[in-house]
Amino acid sequence: MASISISGITKAFGQFPVLNGIDLAIEDGEFVVLVGPSGCGKSTLLRVIAGLETATAGEIRIADRRVNELAPKDRDIAMVFQSYALYPHMSVAENMSYSLRLRKTAKDKITAMVKSAAAKLELDPLLERRPKALSGGQRQRVAMGRAVVRQPKAFLFDEPLSNLDARLREQMRAEIKRLHRELRATSIYVTHDQIEAMTLADRIVAMHGGVVQQVGTPLDLYDRPANLFVAGFIGSPGMNFLDGTYTEAGAAAAVVLKDGTAVPVKPRGGLADGTRVTLGIRPEHVATGTSGMVEAGVDLIEPTGFGVIMHLSVHGLPLKVFTLDRSVMTDATTVRLTFPEAHLHIFDAAGNRAD
Repeated sequence: MASISISGITKAFGQFPVLNGIDLAIEDGEFVVLVGPSGCGKSTLLRVIAGLETATAGEIRIADRRVNELAPKDRDIAMVFQSYALYPHMSVAENMSYSLRLRKTAKDKITAMVKSAAAKLELDPLLERRPKALSGGQRQRVAMGRAVVRQPKAFLFDEPLSNLDARLREQMRAEIKRLHRELRATSIYVTHDQIEAMTLADRIVAMHGGVVQQVGTPLDLYDRPANLFVAGFIGSPGMNFLDGTYTEAGAAAAVVLKDGTAVPVKPRGGLADGTRVTLGIRPEHVATGTSGMVEAGVDLIEPTGFGVIMHLSVHGLPLKVFTLDRSVMTDATTVRLTFPEAHLHIFDAAGNRAD
């Protein structure tokens, strides 16, 4: 396996920039997830690493070897795509061994490598089947097995679970995590699904507009989002935002909302008194009760089985609450809310985290 270094990578299609100065260091054996909305540049970056796209500027190094000028086949990486791209006329074993046969690998070695990969992915009973006789999840495991047998320096995954239903995605997430734990292979995984990112990654790279917004562990991005984009993208349901004004008097500080409600917050040394800010709090951290400081209108209540999602409105802005307390499922038209100080986030006028 190998480390991957990405330095100053830019990519433009004609006059349209897609990647803007990407710098990223991926350690040997690390599982890194590139996450962001459609069009943020994450798949383009993966294709640049693979050699399927040429960078406009910058450098890619795999195992400390510059690979910009190398063809994809010479970079010693394996890629798993959203579409399974299996040969329909070949059996599972033939699909998995195809790249090895092209390299004229010895037959006994091919057999051993295919059996080893099949055992890891629980494909042993399916080796003689053709793709049309497989389910979507089985086909995706074959595509992964085809990558595993190559024993590459790195694995690249381009939204491999997007074509699967919710239950299969959950199953395949577990399969991928288990496989990575066994192989300890350097892996870069692209997804727009923040649940996949949170559950799979050693580190997450949040991207937006061709720019890296934040890099950190899943809990880093959840607990301390660097800006409004990361705060809103990571977490389900997403973080709530309310506009207000930061005020500070001695050791006390608050954010004053539009209706004059002062929400106590920890003092932020970098903010001046009177600064316009955005107050953020996650739905699962909002408390409900008759003593709450903020009144909200109830628009909709969604029971999920595990908990309840309340769709509320505060000052004309939507706000969500996630609670395990089923007693909120009433016909009440208003509810009072408390925002615990320990769970509040403040973002400045530029949308950056204020500490």
